[in-house]
Parts: sequence; structure tokens; C-alpha cells
Amino acid sequence: MNPGQRGQATIELLATLPLVLLVALVVTQVTAIGYSTVLAGNAAEAGALALAGGADPRAAARASLPGWSRARGRVAVKGGEVTVRLRPPTLLRSLARRLEITAAAEVERP
Repeated sequence: MNPGQRGQATIELLATLPLVLLVALVVTQVTAIGYSTVLAGNAAEAGALALAGGADPRAAARASLPGWSRARGRVAVKGGEVTVRLRPPTLLRSLARRLEITAAAEVERP
């Protein structure tokens, strides 16, 4: 390999680096959204189960969320339905205001 070829390989690597970083950012964001969806669903279900058992559904839903997500989550109870809204973590501030995951679970009152 001559020096010109090594220089070409370096330039090609530097040219593809932004694309690699963009793909990593997108994969990380999609993973965070998926995880937040699972957390919101579990929290809504925990709140609905508490509601069915006569306990405080808001407290149960909040208790089922990990520490970082409690500050990003909102719980609403209307009738027999518990709704959890959760903002997933983002690396871009502009996305933070636009993304919100919503999950609901419902129980029938006897």
C-alpha cells in the first residue's frame, strides 16, 4: 500500500464518520423510545391494578417508574382508566419537546 492509498482510506473514513454517528444517534433514540413505551405501559397497568384493589393508582403508577422517568412522567386517572404520559430521554433538545409516549390501562368497576 503506498502513501496515497493510505491517505485516501483516511479521507473515506472521515467522510463516513458523520453517517456512522447519525445512525448511532437514531438507533439510540429509537431504543429510548421503545424502552419508554414499555415503562409507560407497565406504569399504567400498575396504576390500573391498584385502582382495582382500592389503592392509590397515581402512587402505584409513579412507584413502578424508575427514578429518571418519574420526573418525565404524568399520570391521569379518569373513571376506571389510568393514563401515563412519559417523555423519553433524548440527545437532542429539539426532540425532547416533541416526543411523548402515552399508555393507558383500564379496569371495570364492580
